[in-house]
Amino acid sequence: MPDPLTSKTALAGRIAQSRVVFGAHETNLCDGRALSRRHVDYYGRRARGGCGIVVTEPASVCADDWPYERAPLASECETGWRDIVAACRPHGTLVLAGLSHRGLQGSSAYSQSVLWGPSPVADVVTRELPAEMGAAEIDAVIAGFAAGAASAAAAGVDGVELDAGPTALLRQFLSGLTNTRADGYGLDRSRLLREVIAAVRAEIGADRILSLRLSCDELAPWAGITPESAAETARELAGGLDLLVVVRGGPMSAGAYRPDAHTSPMFNVKLCRGIRDAVAGAVPIVLQGSVIDADDARDALDEAVADLVEMTRAQIADPDLVASVRDGRAPRPCVLCNQACLVRDPRNPIVTCIGHPTQGDGNHHPVRPNEGSLRPVVDVAAVRGAPREALVVGGGPAGLEAARILAAGGARVTLAERGERLGGTLAGAAVGAGRERLSALPVWLEAQCRRLGVRVETGREVTAVEVEGALAAGTAVVLATGGVAAPTLPPGRSGVTVLTAAAVLAGRPVPAGPVVVDDRVGGPIAVGVAEWLAAAGGEVTLVTADPVAGSLLGRTGDLADANARLARAGVARRLLTRVTGIVTGGVGVEHVHTGERATVPAAVLVDCSHRLPETSFAGVSREAVRVGDCVAPRTVLEAVREGREAARRLLRRDLP
Repeated sequence: MPDPLTSKTALAGRIAQSRVVFGAHETNLCDGRALSRRHVDYYGRRARGGCGIVVTEPASVCADDWPYERAPLASECETGWRDIVAACRPHGTLVLAGLSHRGLQGSSAYSQSVLWGPSPVADVVTRELPAEMGAAEIDAVIAGFAAGAASAAAAGVDGVELDAGPTALLRQFLSGLTNTRADGYGLDRSRLLREVIAAVRAEIGADRILSLRLSCDELAPWAGITPESAAETARELAGGLDLLVVVRGGPMSAGAYRPDAHTSPMFNVKLCRGIRDAVAGAVPIVLQGSVIDADDARDALDEAVADLVEMTRAQIADPDLVASVRDGRAPRPCVLCNQACLVRDPRNPIVTCIGHPTQGDGNHHPVRPNEGSLRPVVDVAAVRGAPREALVVGGGPAGLEAARILAAGGARVTLAERGERLGGTLAGAAVGAGRERLSALPVWLEAQCRRLGVRVETGREVTAVEVEGALAAGTAVVLATGGVAAPTLPPGRSGVTVLTAAAVLAGRPVPAGPVVVDDRVGGPIAVGVAEWLAAAGGEVTLVTADPVAGSLLGRTGDLADANARLARAGVARRLLTRVTGIVTGGVGVEHVHTGERATVPAAVLVDCSHRLPETSFAGVSREAVRVGDCVAPRTVLEAVREGREAARRLLRRDLP
């Protein structure tokens, strides 16, 4: 029986090689406001991996809609769309050009012009008040969508996707939260969307796909789009569409669209099923919403929840997801951390994945290990200077990735880990609600290493003498020994027990009594520790010098939700406060601005400060390559990336 996930499907007379969609998302890969060569390689790589439909990064249809610095502009995208089609079509992948306008949820920082919206309703995030669109502005938006569609058709795309999702102007017109107009566009809130659909269809014709990304639940039932109202809209529009992507979210629920692992995967199944029932087969439906597991996606297709599945983050994590499923291999897991694939960030990061770090360039390297085969892609014996033997010291993410790449490149690899389990601090941090999924990455890496014949030795302490001897014998050595806990505050006469976050997460018993969690980093660890201890019944106070707990969680979309969880769990938060030491009766703290001092009653202090590099091989020859936390403790992204690049450099060594 054919696998519904990997089987071909027809849309508007065009055939996609699978039912898996790589959905529209921000990448920060643009050159100016034009799609770049990196976009071409990025989408082409997913096409090569078996993706059925690629939807390109949504391009603004009006020049004054400039929602983020590297946002594409449709009038500058024709060449990029043409090149993306050329990269994807040989693999049987259909390409849809994403078209959008962000309206009042855009940004005036780059356009230096007023934001436009259906009504003068300020965005809840930026608090900026838009100007109400008049007839001229509405006509300009309709014309912009039409012109963008015409340009995309001229580029040879298979169709376009219109954005009426959580941040889109077209959704803003549909919603009572943002559309309070008294004219025809307010009394009939779907009017603009209908007019845009008609204008776009006139440009692309009947033989190209017209897809709509539609927010079907704003999670604000007092005035917003509800599943019931969305069902009516979907029925009304279905006859003019070839594809309907069901999503959720709006201005009051921005984090609901692409949440992290605190929200269970497949969260839109009920919503999608309801919309599919409402349209009664009039248009194929796409399920979106943390669809990351192939079995879950297949079940959704088998159970007629949807006709296709959008697996965007899963394919950022593994571009070969569909090919892996076809071949019976386990794809690289998506852990739903949002740490590297969510790029709406003042730093303008390039889209990537902690488990599959790339530079957004399709992963082009002179030596590219074929992860789907045990057969080396490099004849190591024929490559002058490439390692026949390799020793990797340390079994965390950096060491596992280095060992995997070296073995896939043909080297005989030994991986030595002093502890009894692999995975390093990542495995230890995978504790508590919303964090268990993190363990999937080291588990997958270990399985790949063993599949590729890596000799794994746990409980083995490698000495500096052994490393020097291996180097002298021509063995390539990668040191991935990780980090160590920073010196903690010494216990005072009050008898407060001081523990590191790693010790707590590893299961070390926590003495009874109040706990102070000292968060000097602002990341997920302290928040996770506080949540975990509170769930076990502890009395927990989180101390941070930041104005909000878990300040860095803003990058992953979890900041507001994390603080809500802490409040529900009863975790007290002392903000703008630092720990000064252990004093009689507990932990001394000081307000960072006023200098006011106080004592927080505590029996335990959990130190969540930065770790330091492990230095046992500090005197070893520089021929040994150091990667990951033993260079500087950072995130999993840097560890995996450095392990991968170090292995590739060794495999390329002395290549002509």
